Amino acid sequence: MNCMNPLPLSAWPAADKPRERLLAGASQHGDGARQLADAELLAVLLGQGARGISAVELARVLLDRFGGVRGTLNAQPRELCQVAGMGPAKAARLLAARECGARFVRERLRPGVTIGSPADSREYLLASLRDRPHEVFCCLFMDNRHRVLAFDELFRGTIDAAAVYPREIVKQALARNAAAVILAHNHPSGVAEPSQSDQLITRRIRDALELVDIRLLDHFVIGDNQCVSLASRGML
Repeated sequence: MNCMNPLPLSAWPAADKPRERLLAGASQHGDGARQLADAELLAVLLGQGARGISAVELARVLLDRFGGVRGTLNAQPRELCQVAGMGPAKAARLLAARECGARFVRERLRPGVTIGSPADSREYLLASLRDRPHEVFCCLFMDNRHRVLAFDELFRGTIDAAAVYPREIVKQALARNAAAVILAHNHPSGVAEPSQSDQLITRRIRDALELVDIRLLDHFVIGDNQCVSLASRGML
């Protein structure tokens, strides 16, 4: 497929159009979307380009400006609309696509789902927390069979810290009738290495939960495409 085709998408041969290639690939072997380049996939979301620029070319401009797919989908509407050829409708499509992806991942930890291993929660936590501009501290509450009861965002902080109160976590765990808890928080710096304060608050929360017979299974620190388990480091 020639992504440098200067013609509008409507004039491209059907075999070259991103939408048609996506659908054809999906019907043949189920992975049509994976065959598309980033610009082509984004062009399908945009739906159309603008005067003098195709949807693929507009997508390429967005990818260059925001540093890739992740940066484009994380961009604010006002930032997207500053790009020539973009507008509220196209920006809304990208925001909706991001939220659909987030909800798709969230369903993996919906109430009733069993957490069988750290990998079951790692992907969700990474997708949910890595792009937050401020530190967020969350708790995953489970029953005695490690089935999800709730995933709650309990504390928000500044760019480099969050005020975390063990008593509030115990209170919420009791209200959820939880038997086990997994903690998670992000490092907006992108570095997932646990700090000394992370280790200290983990031990304080562990000790507080033990007083009411609730187990702390793990504490994940989320960075930029990194997820560190304190349990795997022997820090619980």
